[in-house]
Amino acid sequence: MTVRSILNTKGHQIMSVAPDAKLAAAVKLLGEKKIGAVLVMDQSRLEGILSERDIVRVLGERGAGVLDEPVSQVMTRKVVSCKETDTVAELMEMMTTGKFRHLPVVDNGKVVGLISIGDIVKWRVREYESEQEALRDYIKTA
Repeated sequence: MTVRSILNTKGHQIMSVAPDAKLAAAVKLLGEKKIGAVLVMDQSRLEGILSERDIVRVLGERGAGVLDEPVSQVMTRKVVSCKETDTVAELMEMMTTGKFRHLPVVDNGKVVGLISIGDIVKWRVREYESEQEALRDYIKTA
């Protein structure tokens, strides 16, 4: 199973903020959309990613005053991404090794989606359910 399959099911929508957006605005977006990360983009160029972990870390280090700072001061700059042709197994390995839960999907230098660990879990559960149903059908006809 590939990233493309997951994106075709969930969609290619991307939530993003500009690097100069205030952290408070990004926090509000995360809360409103009930998501755990947002891409930081300047036009269509990926500059970084801002996750709940980034926010908690910086709040713990510098306090609530950081909410008035630009996202660019808080975001993760070194972003690991994947391709639409990557497999679910490859994504799980990347996420486990890197200890992160969100991966931008990049195709020909353009961001085309965002995959979360939740997306992967949903996909795997559906896959297992389909396999179980196929086995039950096989047993019934045997």
